Amino acid sequence: MPARLGNGDDPENNLYWGAAFGVKSFFAKAPGWHKLQQVDRPLSGVLQRCIFQYETHNTYLVADAYQGMEIKRCISDFLSYAAGASPPAVSVPHPNGGTLDGPADLVVYVGHNGLMDFSLGSFPERQSKNPIDALVLCCASKQYFSDAIRAAGARALLLTTGLMAPEAYVLDAAIKGWISAESADQIGARAATAYNRYQKCGYRAARALFTSGH
Repeated sequence: MPARLGNGDDPENNLYWGAAFGVKSFFAKAPGWHKLQQVDRPLSGVLQRCIFQYETHNTYLVADAYQGMEIKRCISDFLSYAAGASPPAVSVPHPNGGTLDGPADLVVYVGHNGLMDFSLGSFPERQSKNPIDALVLCCASKQYFSDAIRAAGARALLLTTGLMAPEAYVLDAAIKGWISAESADQIGARAATAYNRYQKCGYRAARALFTSGH
């Protein structure tokens, strides 16, 4: 793998963000999505933020590219939002956009499984009245994230069982299933179909890679 793909200080070329199948690059071209805004360094430790809107629903995707050295904070923030903490309010650059505030309906972590390298010590506890949906796209997320998501009181709709490439076509497929109010099993099937399409690993192998927290 070229060194630039793993450079956590280079969002334009990073594997999870600016590369062809990174979140920013893929969603900018994915059918149904429109990129509304890109902001550099919106928060300390966040190199770039992109806001996307899905064309047929009032759904906004706010994606933050954390600096590589901030991975522990990134995972901690993800779990806090999964527990119901409110992310900083975001103004949507759209005539009818307004401001996004309060807890998210869906939270997602995409990237390296930092919990393979460090322990958080404790997990956030549920703050929201209703459970928040969560997706974790990294290697073996079921093994490493299940307890944390359970402690947060969130609903794990999509986790992984082994080594994988957490590329944005899986996220796109999963979110579209979530928008359509599909079951966790249906979302897993969507994810597997997308993964097999790009990885050519066979649908059966791809389906075995995705599971839920239920």
